[in-house]
Amino acid sequence: MLKILVVFGTRPEAVKMAPLIKELKEEDAVDCKVCVTAQHRDMLDQVLSLFHIQPDYDLDIMHAGQGLFDITRRALGGLKEVIEKENPGLILVHGDTTTTFTAALSAFYLQVPVAHVEAGLRTGNKFSPFPEEKNRHMTGVLADIHFAPTPGAKKNLLKENVPGDNIFVTGNTVIDALLAVVEKKYTFYDPVLNKLDFNNKKILLVTTHRRENLGTKMRDIYYALREVLDACPEAEIVFPVHKNPVVRKAVDEILGGQERVHLIDPLDYRPFVNLMQRCCAVLTDSGGMQEEAPSLGKPVLVLRDTTERPEAVEAGTVKLVGSRQHDVRQETLRILQDENAYRIMAEAVNPYGDGKACKRIINYIKYWRGKTTSKPSCFIVEK
Repeated sequence: MLKILVVFGTRPEAVKMAPLIKELKEEDAVDCKVCVTAQHRDMLDQVLSLFHIQPDYDLDIMHAGQGLFDITRRALGGLKEVIEKENPGLILVHGDTTTTFTAALSAFYLQVPVAHVEAGLRTGNKFSPFPEEKNRHMTGVLADIHFAPTPGAKKNLLKENVPGDNIFVTGNTVIDALLAVVEKKYTFYDPVLNKLDFNNKKILLVTTHRRENLGTKMRDIYYALREVLDACPEAEIVFPVHKNPVVRKAVDEILGGQERVHLIDPLDYRPFVNLMQRCCAVLTDSGGMQEEAPSLGKPVLVLRDTTERPEAVEAGTVKLVGSRQHDVRQETLRILQDENAYRIMAEAVNPYGDGKACKRIINYIKYWRGKTTSKPSCFIVEK
C-alpha cells in the first residue's frame, strides 16, 4: 500500500486539495494522511468543515502578526516530525504558498518524493506575486512529479529543463471542487446577500488582498470603483473584505458608507462560490478566481500588473487590468455598458479544467507506482 502525505496550510490550498483527498481516501491501494500547517486558521477551518476533512496532523502554526520567516521556521520544524513519523512514499503539495515550499524542502531533506499539484505557473517576475512566484518555482526545483494544470504550465516547466516524462497535464482541481458545491438554488446566511437584486442589477464581486497592491495601488482601485458607481446607476458592489487591517482601513475610508457598496466579512467557500455564480462579473487580484469564475461564465478583470494564468487571458475569459485608477474605471465600465464585450468574455471557453483533474492525478500516481503500464490520458483544452 502506498502511503501518501498531503500537506497544505491555507484556504485556497484546502479548496483545491479537498476533492483530491476525497478521491485518495476511496482508493484501496492508498493510505492517505493529511497534515495541515494552519498557516491560515479560521479560513482554513471553514474549508475543512465544508469538505469533511479531519487532518491527521495539525501544526497550528498561525500567530498574530506572523511574517514569512515565522511561517517558514515553524512549518519546517513541525513537518520534520510528521514526515519522520509517517515515512510516506509520496508527499503531495499544492501551488505556491510558504507551506508548499517548506513541505517540499522538508521532503527533500528527508529524501521523500514530492508531487506538485498546480505546477508550472509563472509570471517571470519574482516579486509579483510575492512570495508566491518564487515559492512555486523553488517547489518545482524540488518536485519529482509535476501535475501541470494546463499545457502552458507544462511549457513553462520544459523551459526550466524539467524532464517531460515527469510532467502530466491534469486540468485544475479547483474546478472539481467548484462543481461539487455550486447550486442552482442557494440561500445565503447573510441577509444582505439575500436582499440583492441579482436579476435586475449589475452586481460586481470584488476582492483584493495582494501584498504588492497594498498602499497607493489598492486605494486607486477603490477610488475607481466609486467612479464606476457614479457612471453606472444600475451597478452595485459586493465586497467580502479581507481581514488584513491595512486592507480594511483603506476600504472603510474610500468605500464605506457608499449606498450601493455592500461590505461584508469573508465568506466560507460554498456561499462565496454561489455568490460568484449570481454576480455579473468579478474584479480581483486573486489567482484562484481567475480559474473559478470563467467556469461559471463570469468575466474577470484582474487587478494586477502580471498574471501566472496567461491561458485565461489568451482564451478571453480574463482581462489583465492592473491597478491604475483610470484603467480600472474604463475596463469595468466597458463590460458593464458594452453588451458585446461582456458576451465575448462570458462565453469564452474556460481553459482550466473539466472537473476530472483529481481522477487524472490518481491515475498518474498509479502509473508512476507501476500499478499500470499504460500512461493515462492528459487534459486537453477544448477549442
